[in-house]
Amino acid sequence: MQTKSLLLASLIASALLSACGGGGSSSSGDTGSSNNSPSLATTAYTLQLLHVSDMDSGGDLVANSKGLSALLKKFRAELPSNTLFVSSGDNYIPGPFFNAADDNSLTTELGVPLAGRGDIGILNAMGLQASALGNHEFDNGTKTVADLLKKATSGSNTWTGTTFPYLATNLDFSGDSNLSSLAATANDGADTTTLGNKIAKYAVVTVGGEKIGLVGASTPTLPSITTMGGVAVRPADNNITKLAAEIQSSVDLLTASGVNKIIVLAHMQQLSVEKALAPLLKDVDVIVGGGSNTGLYDADDLIRAGDSKGGDYPLSYVSAKNEATLVVNVDADYKYLGRLVLPFDKEGKIITGKLDSTKNGAWATHTAGLTRAGLTVADAMPAVTAIADKIGAVISAKDGNILGAAGVYLEGDRVYVRSRESNLGNLSADANLAYAQKTDPSVAISLKNGGGIRSSIGYIDAPAGSTSGGTKTKTAANAALGKQAGDISQLDIEFALKFNNALSLVSVTADQLKQVLEHGVSDWTATSTQGKFPQVGGVKFSFDPTQAAGSRVKTIVVDDPDGAGPLTGAETVYRNGAFQVATSKVYRMVTLNYLANATTTGGSTGGDNYPFPAFKIANAALFNQYDLTASGTTMSFTTAGGEQDAFAWYLKSKFPRATPYTVADTDYAANLRIQNLSKRSDGL
Repeated sequence: MQTKSLLLASLIASALLSACGGGGSSSSGDTGSSNNSPSLATTAYTLQLLHVSDMDSGGDLVANSKGLSALLKKFRAELPSNTLFVSSGDNYIPGPFFNAADDNSLTTELGVPLAGRGDIGILNAMGLQASALGNHEFDNGTKTVADLLKKATSGSNTWTGTTFPYLATNLDFSGDSNLSSLAATANDGADTTTLGNKIAKYAVVTVGGEKIGLVGASTPTLPSITTMGGVAVRPADNNITKLAAEIQSSVDLLTASGVNKIIVLAHMQQLSVEKALAPLLKDVDVIVGGGSNTGLYDADDLIRAGDSKGGDYPLSYVSAKNEATLVVNVDADYKYLGRLVLPFDKEGKIITGKLDSTKNGAWATHTAGLTRAGLTVADAMPAVTAIADKIGAVISAKDGNILGAAGVYLEGDRVYVRSRESNLGNLSADANLAYAQKTDPSVAISLKNGGGIRSSIGYIDAPAGSTSGGTKTKTAANAALGKQAGDISQLDIEFALKFNNALSLVSVTADQLKQVLEHGVSDWTATSTQGKFPQVGGVKFSFDPTQAAGSRVKTIVVDDPDGAGPLTGAETVYRNGAFQVATSKVYRMVTLNYLANATTTGGSTGGDNYPFPAFKIANAALFNQYDLTASGTTMSFTTAGGEQDAFAWYLKSKFPRATPYTVADTDYAANLRIQNLSKRSDGL
């Protein structure tokens, strides 16, 4: 593992050093007379690339999708024959927006309503031409992927399925009964217009008389972060060089067929991986990143309040063939439409000196962003508006179901819940613990993965027209539904805990508890956002990320400060390199079924590669797993034993409107449950 990490770090460093302009800065914009400079080649062909990704994180998908469709319509009209619209994956996620499409009110728009079909219906209406497969496409299993891809008929009504193909060069579908027939070898290299409802490794799309090659690639970490069924991922060991080789194999087949303009749709979860791939590939013009929710912007872009810049748009690198490869990415939830107008010379190479920042960049889809483009929401595509508004109506009723209240912003941003303790992580872990103790009073510890928190609960208060800043505060009022500022609704909970994982009770020894915590912090770096980072209740610990993985945890204290639980106070389990209790001492824990169960039949690791299944294999009687929800249960907001039900019950019991939760989020230096010793001078 250390070797792989060092290799990846080395490759990323190499990529950054070789970036054009130093450090991966964007190529200079070019306007006016500079376009006629004799040092720049003549433009033989222009392609307008429009792109989105990660419509999955809890933003206002109703308003944002309509705004994005207005921008799409405008930019297509400017280059009607030379525009390509693609996605780099995570086109949906289980949650309120996803689930709302199961409502019969959407029969006219969808034909056969079903959860998730609203997300796909919007992309169909927008005219998406191809997409990579992200991790969240698989969250409900491969049958859901198939149900959204394929056509379906009910009486006289028909669901069209995806009118675009999904592309994945490094996924093998042959072992999955739901998807194998949709990913026939004959699909590879076909024209996208023939690939609706299908999956291919790569495809060709004709734009303005030119053939453009498209290659899809998904993160090799898929098996540990989602539900893959019989789908296999290559490479299995996350080696960046092997991953580049998988992508290159499809690129080479395209170039051999005469295609000289190639775009890779890459869903790698960490933009650093797309950056590392760029200098390893040949004949790739653009890599469209996905999964990291990283906003890249140029100087002309309008950045929405609360968002931050993760780099320049586009990033430019020198490829393995000593040619320019551009990397682009936009933030999630339809908040931005990526636009890259590409001038190509007669050899099919990008003329980077002619990239125009007044056209290119991330175009914001909110009111101010539309105003910048001379648009209003009235310019949205009618078909998009019809689906989005009906989903919005289904969702809005949930915002009036008030479960509790908080006087502070509950921090659920992935940057924080995947790297440090957060108040929403604490509150939701505590909710799981209290809920579990109703069934088994001996439960002392709660542990969940930070990646299971999908959104904050609160509001960013920014002045009208603001392009940066804003204050994080409690939820906003929704007077029409009787919601007061600070109230927490069913909708808030469903957004924050989208996966609604079932809860499982397990027993672990002191030694196994340390193994679990070590695993949770094993990949911590200052910039990593691994979903496995833990959020905990009933326990606190310190760790030193400068130490080797497996030896980072320095102190563990099982903490029962009120003495009402299974212990009579705090108990130190581990300190100064030694256990303070017998290593075989058993603690009862509540965790997520996703983490507790093996991700593959007979496997020894659970979700996010947690080692719980290995403990069960070693001694099932001691592990004593008890699931609070029966296996195979279709989860809903009120399903007993689900994380959403537990959180709602806890809020109603402990934090109603009259006595709201008031613990503000803290940064590293003030974190009490998870103490990062590289960020503070003291510790447990």
